[in-house]
Amino acid sequence: MEKATRHQIKEQNRNLVLKTIFERSDISRAEIARVTRLTRTTVSDIVSDLLDERLVKEVGTGSSLGGKSPILLDIAADSRYLIGLDLARNKFSGAIVNLRGQICAFVSRPIKECNREAALQTTCEIIDHLIGPGLPTHQPLVGIGIGAPGLINSKDGVVINAVNLDWVNLPLGKLLEERYHLPVCLLNDCQAAAMGEYIYAADLSEARNMVVVRVGHGIGAGIIINGQIFQGDGGSAGEIGHIVVTTDQTLSCRCGNVGCLETLASANALVQRAELAVMRIPPYPQPTALAKHAGSITLELIEQAFAEGDALAQEIVLEAGRYLGIALANLISTLNIHKIILIGDMACFGQPWLAAIQETMSQATLGRLAQETSVQIGDLKDNDVILGVSALMASNYSLLFQKQ
Repeated sequence: MEKATRHQIKEQNRNLVLKTIFERSDISRAEIARVTRLTRTTVSDIVSDLLDERLVKEVGTGSSLGGKSPILLDIAADSRYLIGLDLARNKFSGAIVNLRGQICAFVSRPIKECNREAALQTTCEIIDHLIGPGLPTHQPLVGIGIGAPGLINSKDGVVINAVNLDWVNLPLGKLLEERYHLPVCLLNDCQAAAMGEYIYAADLSEARNMVVVRVGHGIGAGIIINGQIFQGDGGSAGEIGHIVVTTDQTLSCRCGNVGCLETLASANALVQRAELAVMRIPPYPQPTALAKHAGSITLELIEQAFAEGDALAQEIVLEAGRYLGIALANLISTLNIHKIILIGDMACFGQPWLAAIQETMSQATLGRLAQETSVQIGDLKDNDVILGVSALMASNYSLLFQKQ
């Protein structure tokens, strides 16, 4: 094992101090020294450098335990900015985000029929808009973080396969780095959403491990273990939407298999179930408001009908929840992680949907495992992916010190 150089040790200590200020804020030099176990002199020297870099600022004084009151420190949120992108199925969104996860500018573009070149062009249009003259200048920009659907090689910045975007082995990271001359971080969108929920919505003292399940037109999970994204050996951990859960040959999945979880529990599956129910012969046995929308049913229409107590909407939503509950039971039995967050389009069905998931989950796994597991709907709504990739970029502290 090679011995760390003096420069490497100095950089590690600097990053440790920065991490401590990021996580705790309003913290004194003495408290940083206590938490990090660095000497007060080392901490004082590092803080002095961070103040010179304008990455850290003094924000007041703390309570004195005798003697001079300590000066408190916090991250200078607007000292650096990042661009975060969410390349979702039905729309692409982008934002400029500061170091505290505050969105300073936002833009989105609808996506209809999308091929390889159109998807790439829309991605660049969003970035161009965010850095263009039409918005206030947010400088310095230190990187671009992207959450994309499908199989992602984060290390090399390659989209291995994103079916909805017609991207196969696309070197997206390299293409954008060459165009914008900024570092690019590419992550699966569910993994990015997990990081967003973990950093900005979870109590870090209580949730070092968690699973975030995104249930929209597709289904995927982001797994956090000891505060870090778990990607697996190939980078694709969490692709639970394509686990085959039934042998029903009529349930064809976009991945090419049949009977995947997505064909039963996703938003897309819900719409298809509703369409089949209102068009079948004999007709659905109870009156349903969805019948007058045959051929043009949307998730929004199902949500409205569900809220009004429509029998068909209630049946198909709760059934989708029960299938998801079975999948979560398998996750609990495999990982034994006590915190599960549900996000995505299907979360619009709220507590009744969640109750169906929890009930089936409890029935399909060991009672004690189910009792120890908290399942809840996430807090960040539509911005979890953007905030997640931005947080991941911000945690690469070397980017914050690049000469701009």
